[in-house]
Amino acid sequence: MTTVNPALTSSLNTALNQSPSRGRINSIDMMRGLVMLMMLLDHVRERVLLHLQVSDPMEISQTEPGLFFSRLLAHWCAPVFVFLTGVSAYLYQQKGRALTPFLLKRGLVLILLEMTLVNVAWLGSYNTLYLQVIWVIGLCMLLLALLHHLPRPLLLVLGCLLVAGHNLLTPLQFSPGESGYWLWTILHDRGFLLAPGEAAIAVKISYPLLPWVGVIVLGYLAGSWYQLPAGQRQRILWRTGWLALATLVLLRGLNLYGETLDWQVQPTALLTLMDLLNFTKYPPSLDFLLLTLGLMCLALRALERATMANSVARWQQVLADFGAAPMFFYILHLYALLLLYSLALLVFAPNQQTAYGPMLGVSHVGWVWLIAVLLAVALYWPTRWFAGFKQSSHWRWVRYF
Repeated sequence: MTTVNPALTSSLNTALNQSPSRGRINSIDMMRGLVMLMMLLDHVRERVLLHLQVSDPMEISQTEPGLFFSRLLAHWCAPVFVFLTGVSAYLYQQKGRALTPFLLKRGLVLILLEMTLVNVAWLGSYNTLYLQVIWVIGLCMLLLALLHHLPRPLLLVLGCLLVAGHNLLTPLQFSPGESGYWLWTILHDRGFLLAPGEAAIAVKISYPLLPWVGVIVLGYLAGSWYQLPAGQRQRILWRTGWLALATLVLLRGLNLYGETLDWQVQPTALLTLMDLLNFTKYPPSLDFLLLTLGLMCLALRALERATMANSVARWQQVLADFGAAPMFFYILHLYALLLLYSLALLVFAPNQQTAYGPMLGVSHVGWVWLIAVLLAVALYWPTRWFAGFKQSSHWRWVRYF
């Protein structure tokens, strides 16, 4: 019988930045956990600061800096989710498991969750079906189930074209009722598939699909980085991150390409910075993706190096625990917000007028940060418990959370 050297096993786990007990890559879980906390902040904003609604891109003359930069932080979430979904798909395949049926089943489950549990959690009702980030991740997984069979060079060209080239399609628009409106609304221009009053349930596409397919394809290709030695992978992450940011500085700085609205010098330096960083999310512009994915690469490298430099610190473990059960946390925090808001309405009367009618809201974005921190602390323990349960359970349904 061959004896496994514990020291060798430990060093290999360290080189891969992997948790021996969970078989997961800590830096990826930590990255997910970090952006999930930013997502929580943004969803608290949408629950209690909706009377100070932000447009896309934001109207800097009507958005105070605290709200602007809080929203800008949240821009990180969707690109990281979609990219790391592609990375995880590649790593799943490397364990000798069939990727196509996995992606098909997982994608359909995500779409079903978006249309049921997630949608109800947002409004507490079912008058309008909003198809948002979980929907688009599900669709991306369905398409990746087919696309991953293509040669890697062709996938790279396809991913780059979708991410970098879709801005050229912005002038192409369809009005409701025109032939092609439905398809184009799903692919590129968000809007109502069924407007209020046209059917019993209105349907709105909030996340157009086309550029996100490019992001998940690039994530799938980047999954191979996690089969390389740690030093080589970190050099790739470092160079890729800075290349993306340098490209952003060139394109955005000179107003060459990649964003719908050019930036301009404003009356103050702060307003000028806000205008410079004011990117379009729906659909995500090239500049939006260069910023978010470039910073993601640098953050992944930093998180991996922090883990390898010493034993896992408490803050690292907290982020990894949040990131190990992303769907569970996503649904849990939405229903926690719905419950807390409903309870608050029993105590306090609505005090703000919004486009959705009278609502209960706070007066400043500082309250949003405070509520988000308190809620993150409260939801950490159930999320940590479920992450452990997910790893040890033989029930198949838990894998989808």
